[in-house]
Amino acid sequence: MVRTDAPVVVADAGPLIHLDELDALDVLADFPEVWVPEDVWSEVALHRPQALRHSGIRLVRHEASPISARMNAIAALYSLHRGERAALALCLEHSIGTLLADDTAARLAATSLNLVTHGTLGLLIRSVRRGLRSPTEVLALLNSIATRSTLHIRPSLLDDVIRQVQREWNDPSA
Repeated sequence: MVRTDAPVVVADAGPLIHLDELDALDVLADFPEVWVPEDVWSEVALHRPQALRHSGIRLVRHEASPISARMNAIAALYSLHRGERAALALCLEHSIGTLLADDTAARLAATSLNLVTHGTLGLLIRSVRRGLRSPTEVLALLNSIATRSTLHIRPSLLDDVIRQVQREWNDPSA
């Protein structure tokens, strides 16, 4: 069941790359559009070009948004890369309240701008809540992150997330 009450979101490269590595880009299917700034599009095209051709999600390529003095200051404060800065600027320019990002600095910068962030792990968990994936499928994906993905995550954090998913959906292996 695909729900259509989700907002348009802006994506940084991380979630697009990592979800594609896990063959799980479909977890973005209930977003009406996923806006991708040009700098992010180029990064994904370099590292995981097939992610940009997924037929089940609507990726919308966007030209660079103007970078304000405030955005430049935040980018310097959090040591953001070009793609992260472009994604945040696109959120601000178009009043889009949700950023898809895995990088801690980008997520902190987004929080300072009152934006909601979802990373790869959160998007996988969200997919169960939204009826896009089963808890069993998501647990299998979470357990395969270390071998199938370039996502850098502390093993203890990943273990905590796996236990949380098991508890929330009453998995007997918890």
